[in-house]
Amino acid sequence: MTDALIAVVNDDTDFLEMMGTLLSEEGYRTVTALSSQNAYELIRRDRPDLVVLDIRMEHPASGWDLLDLIRLDPTTTAIPVLVCSADAAFLRSKADVLRAQRCETLEKPFDLDELLSRIQRMLAVDPTP
Repeated sequence: MTDALIAVVNDDTDFLEMMGTLLSEEGYRTVTALSSQNAYELIRRDRPDLVVLDIRMEHPASGWDLLDLIRLDPTTTAIPVLVCSADAAFLRSKADVLRAQRCETLEKPFDLDELLSRIQRMLAVDPTP
């Protein structure tokens, strides 16, 4: 059992529901945001141990803008971010940029065991940039 808090940011309500259920069953606490506009304040306020971020949401720049805000804010910069997207080609093309932002990536659809393994590994890493 863990008490880690995971923020899930995605514009798909079914995905948020599925992630909330899965992560709760694994012992994680979760907070969710359906839009990048609400997500930044939620992340600043709740200081999650990990953010699972859909990089392409309401509009193509939404996730990028949120990631920039997270990384530029001294109170949130060290939070690990797992970037997810169904656009595999996009994720691969931006892999170096995302790595430079200290993010890991996971293509949708993903294997749930892979997701949980990645989350566990990311939470075990020292977040100091």
